[in-house]
Amino acid sequence: MEMKYMGSKDKYAKYLLPYILADRKPSQYYVEPFVGGCNMIDKVSGNRIGSDCNMYLIAMWQNLQAGWLPPQEITREIYNRARVAYNDKCEEQANYIGYIGFNGSYGGRFFDGGYAGITTDKYGKQRNYPLEAYNNVIKQLPKLADVKFIHSDYRQLQIPANSLIYCDWPYENTKKYSMNFDHESKWDWLREQKEKGHTVFASEYSAPSDFKEVVALNAKSSLRANSVISGNKTSIEKLFTL
Repeated sequence: MEMKYMGSKDKYAKYLLPYILADRKPSQYYVEPFVGGCNMIDKVSGNRIGSDCNMYLIAMWQNLQAGWLPPQEITREIYNRARVAYNDKCEEQANYIGYIGFNGSYGGRFFDGGYAGITTDKYGKQRNYPLEAYNNVIKQLPKLADVKFIHSDYRQLQIPANSLIYCDWPYENTKKYSMNFDHESKWDWLREQKEKGHTVFASEYSAPSDFKEVVALNAKSSLRANSVISGNKTSIEKLFTL
């Protein structure tokens, strides 16, 4: 179990990575411009770059990588204070705000999911979500020791020549934060990277006709394809390439 993150690929990495890494060269960089919870990149070896436009997320990973230990307990008071600091665009202790936002919220939805503390699940089992999140992150960290974490919009990211790029970007017509994401431009950007000599892959439910479907997987996810956030839905996760 790895860090909780909305849309996590942890369950599907073992099916996707053999296709993505099949022709990877020994020293070729593996680059994720939407690294999120690192649930794919933590299963890749060699040269790796993990980037994201969320500065709080990247600050969290960078500080964890440097030895910072996050809190094992996240009370509702701690959670609410961190949410206020985030809403006020506070950049001090960005790593702390990032950690609380992702690991103290239901589904790793960075404050959108609401506070996740100690509760009883639908099976009657008591769950300590903050402690589970802490244990998962601590377990995951050794696998990320040499990842280069970068805070950047994917369009400004400096990518080493002839890299292998995998994009797990916001899916079109799903969760509400994807509504402000330019979905047409993301495919144009990926085409540009291919023209520059990079090998490119992306996960989505569908893609433009010039992209080739590599593999399709049945996936249960909270990322509702009809823009409804609550509940689970079985969708067809697809991996595309050029």
